[in-house]
Amino acid sequence: MFQKITCFLIVMVGQACLSQSQDRSVFNGKLVSNTSDLEGIYVINAQTEETVTTDPTGSFSILAKADDVLVFSSISVKEKRVMLKPEDFSNINFTVKLTMVMHELQEVVIKRYDNINAESLGIIPEGQKKYTAAERKLKTATALNATANGGTMAGGSVSADPLLNFFSGRTAMLKKEVAVEKKEFFMRLLENMFSLEHFIDRLKIPAEYVKGFEYYAVENEKFTVILNSKNKTSTEFLLGELATKYKEIIASENK
Repeated sequence: MFQKITCFLIVMVGQACLSQSQDRSVFNGKLVSNTSDLEGIYVINAQTEETVTTDPTGSFSILAKADDVLVFSSISVKEKRVMLKPEDFSNINFTVKLTMVMHELQEVVIKRYDNINAESLGIIPEGQKKYTAAERKLKTATALNATANGGTMAGGSVSADPLLNFFSGRTAMLKKEVAVEKKEFFMRLLENMFSLEHFIDRLKIPAEYVKGFEYYAVENEKFTVILNSKNKTSTEFLLGELATKYKEIIASENK
């Protein structure tokens, strides 16, 4: 008996909802304001509680009928309620003007926390290697991702992705990307340490060959180790030696 009553109530509620939706039609409108950011504003039919959001142009579509109240709400605008009239449904340019909410900050205090970082907060272990974007991609592509019991390989499975990446050439491509990223890092480090005039006036490198010399220098592994130590005196000394060799290469090519 209880099941029959429950089924009856479900059917009655369903028919009521269906009848309610059939009385309504798709209503199109657009929001306007003194800002270009009109995306994601909530449009709520207060009678049916149906909710939609506006697109990037501020346009919306919702089921409604005359005398329904539409509520426009967002954290960035003042809430507005509009009761729809019969003539609104034939207005293809129906618009609602909204007023933006201005949040004024009374005071801004800037504090420096030089010792606060992911390690000091315990988010990552202290001394853990920091990976660049290219290094993270390579590590992900070559990781076995073993799923095992008790931290061992027993009963676990090994992902085939590293093998697929290897044979498809993706691993080699990512290794090249890491190498290029490292060279770009050392190039920036070198250019920040020495001015263009230093290469031209002090090292006597012709202006049109300076960029080529920089690439030549960062190809030298011994030089990049010293460069990365940020010891300007040692870096300048070795840079002078490399400049002498580079000028000899230029001279032999121009013969």
